[in-house]
Amino acid sequence: MFWNTRVTELLNIKYPIIQGGLAYLAYADLAAAVSNAGGLGQITAMSLDTPERLREEIGKVRTMTDKPFGVNYAIGQHGRPFEHMLDVALEEKVPVISMTGGNPAPIFKRLEGASCKKLVLVAARRQAEKAEELGADAVMVVGQEGGGHLGKNDLGTMVLVPKVVDALGIPVIASGGIGDGRGLMAALALGAEGIEMGTRFIATKECLHAHPIYKDLLVNGTENDTVVIKKSLGSPARAIQNPWTDQILKLEQEEKGYEELKDYIAGAANKRFIHDGKTDLGYAWAGQIMGLIDDVPTVGELFSRMIRDGEKIRSKWTN
Repeated sequence: MFWNTRVTELLNIKYPIIQGGLAYLAYADLAAAVSNAGGLGQITAMSLDTPERLREEIGKVRTMTDKPFGVNYAIGQHGRPFEHMLDVALEEKVPVISMTGGNPAPIFKRLEGASCKKLVLVAARRQAEKAEELGADAVMVVGQEGGGHLGKNDLGTMVLVPKVVDALGIPVIASGGIGDGRGLMAALALGAEGIEMGTRFIATKECLHAHPIYKDLLVNGTENDTVVIKKSLGSPARAIQNPWTDQILKLEQEEKGYEELKDYIAGAANKRFIHDGKTDLGYAWAGQIMGLIDDVPTVGELFSRMIRDGEKIRSKWTN
């Protein structure tokens, strides 16, 4: 089967599958594995401490793959400067730059004249239209099933994706609740021309920074084992339910503000869980797709399975 779409042509990849930014998890090993498997792997820039570390990580990816890859910028982290990190990607001529969270306009301004492809993660039709106006080459549309940061309107992928497809002229990439060949084909049926996956890539062998306990929870958990935190702050995000998230939700119900919540939602608390396996001392992002994860394959094995299952589905459609 030919998997060519406008997304594969835009990004020069074999399969229309993109790895999400994955804070504190998306480093060279995972990014290179996804790119080598035929998708688009990404490094997450703002998880790195300095521009020099980002430059090193980009260099490491290039020693592991000759395929296209991207660098993701999460720009909504309470005003943390990103411009110096963006300059590194431009200097290194990274082929794809993606943006999540916050207002992407400053990044587009800085990218004027650059040859890289520009992707924007959105969670609403209006956000998608604005991204297209700013000059995005494609948008990634995340439904409320997804892990990590989501939209404020609780719209599911099945409704949100076709709404955005109908409104835009640029390619749409579906995200949220996708982790296998069935999800890939469903996204294409909705009019998307590719998919982005986050949670499913955490439960792979090449996601080296994810603690085994974290991966075990993704494999053994169900679709009912996540909760949405940070709604009261206007930035809802889906995480694995545990006593830490219970406390966050309790504080939100008590109408506590950012100052009272900041230590609970900080990156340090995230890393205690996902890196160190201290599940009682932090939190971990995960989407509802964890209910369909039952193993920890290599990225290559995951791609082979998804493409094989997708081809089986397509053959049923054409018979």
